[in-house]
Amino acid sequence: MRPATARTWALAGTALLAAGALAACGGGSDSGGGDTDVTWAISSGWESWNENTADGNTSYLHQALYPGTTALGDFNQDAEWVYNDALLAKAPELTGESPMTVAYTLNENAQWSDGEPFGVDDFVYVWHQMSGKAEHCDQTQCLPASTDWGANVASITQEGDVVTMTYVDGYLDPEWQFFQTPMYPAHIAADNGFPNWETDPAQMGGSATWFTQNPPTWATGPYKPVDAVAGDYVTFEPNENYQGSTKPALEKLQMKVVEGTEAIITELRQGSIDGSWPSEFSQEELDKVADDDAVTTEVYDGSIWLHIDTNTNNEFLSDRVLRQAVFAAIDNADIIAKAYPDTDVTPRTNHFFNKESQYFEDLLAASKPVQGSGAADAANQLLKGAGYTTGDTLMTPDGKPVKFNFRYGEGDATRTLAGELVQSYLAEIGIDVSLDAIPDGELGTVLSEGDFDLVIYGWSGTPAFTTAPAQYFGSDSSSNFGKYRLDGLDEAIAKVRSTTDIGEAAGFANDVGAMVVPQAFTLPIFDEPQSVVYLNGALDGIVANGNSQAGPMWNIQEWKPA
Repeated sequence: MRPATARTWALAGTALLAAGALAACGGGSDSGGGDTDVTWAISSGWESWNENTADGNTSYLHQALYPGTTALGDFNQDAEWVYNDALLAKAPELTGESPMTVAYTLNENAQWSDGEPFGVDDFVYVWHQMSGKAEHCDQTQCLPASTDWGANVASITQEGDVVTMTYVDGYLDPEWQFFQTPMYPAHIAADNGFPNWETDPAQMGGSATWFTQNPPTWATGPYKPVDAVAGDYVTFEPNENYQGSTKPALEKLQMKVVEGTEAIITELRQGSIDGSWPSEFSQEELDKVADDDAVTTEVYDGSIWLHIDTNTNNEFLSDRVLRQAVFAAIDNADIIAKAYPDTDVTPRTNHFFNKESQYFEDLLAASKPVQGSGAADAANQLLKGAGYTTGDTLMTPDGKPVKFNFRYGEGDATRTLAGELVQSYLAEIGIDVSLDAIPDGELGTVLSEGDFDLVIYGWSGTPAFTTAPAQYFGSDSSSNFGKYRLDGLDEAIAKVRSTTDIGEAAGFANDVGAMVVPQAFTLPIFDEPQSVVYLNGALDGIVANGNSQAGPMWNIQEWKPA
């Protein structure tokens, strides 16, 4: 889920999925209405420039680079798939099922911002980046965020304006049309010391590292980056070679890191930014501008859902019974009541579907004791039955006191509160939990290095769901940060994308959820409400969109001075 990108799901934490700076370029009231220089705030930073790696697959980097988007399409506010007409002449077509083949008809003028054509080499490059195969790329460098798509591609060819993607025999995907993986320019890789990337895995790995370390100077979207500092800002100007049907109307657009909703609202009121999609929903901060005629605020159902993950490499959390007790002691409803009083936010009980989905099943209800219920007494009984000694200090069967850390995004009030509450819940079953904030921009690194015992963060996704089971729980997934393993799970995950029937695929996804819940790997907490705030008189065309990992930026080519 960019993860939450389909595009895999992208991390959204506070410090990553929440998940959150250089001088602004004349935004807001400093420059008056109708200004063509716009500054848009992003809630947190990033360290990598390669969206297709495990540590670069963050909501924040995705937002920062979206004005130059290289994806083949996105979901609109009505959950409808919209293809990118700068790159494609029409929607992708399923041209075969045995093997599955998908045809992409290119815009006849599809090109990168430097004028080089966009084509089959770019498809092959991203395939090699995402395949997870040693013959394609040195896997110590490619580090793909997900291999579910790339590992199943057999070949990619081009004839005329049509690029054909052929999958391995037996592989099917009900979401074949939702290809959202960001493209990276093969010719830029070749020009920077990796001319044999297609045939030399070492060069391919080196190019992936190069893209990780170097800010882009290329784009296929309405804007091209002209200046950037990792974790701080990206400045864009119009892409004169943009081939989309709607031409960009802003002269300069800066994506600038402003950490935290409180700081975003302050800068908005001061006119130093024009708008933002805060990763942390704060009704208290939104209330500060509720009666301000100069500010528009929209609140909507978003695509970010919070969860608490265990690290099974931890000496204590390697025990399934202890994980079950920990999750039973955590009180999801209490976290929500304290984080979002007087709202209709409810606990999430499914890893893949929210309650509004036609495919939703309450998977946590069957857990014993019920995970997320705050059942400390039941948790203690479970532990006693497994040989633990309960009391003020929980002792393992071999006499060790149980203790571990809880990681959360620094500066994010909701995650900080959740950490403090989890600390108190687990104290009720004798577990000593130390709180350890994750510095801004470092969530991807913390997760990929497994530098946590318990951690709270978010996945940012889209209506597409079939990549999520593999990304979260696949044994070889680089986004399986807790190192989850379970006999038969990979086989169950494979079934999700073994059909072109979306309903059947959803049933298989729920089967995966039913397998992982008793293992207490990941505890869903809730779907975060989302907000977008911007100055009146600065921009027209902003549309709140809970279905895109780019949020309101999904149609940035349509933004124009008010």
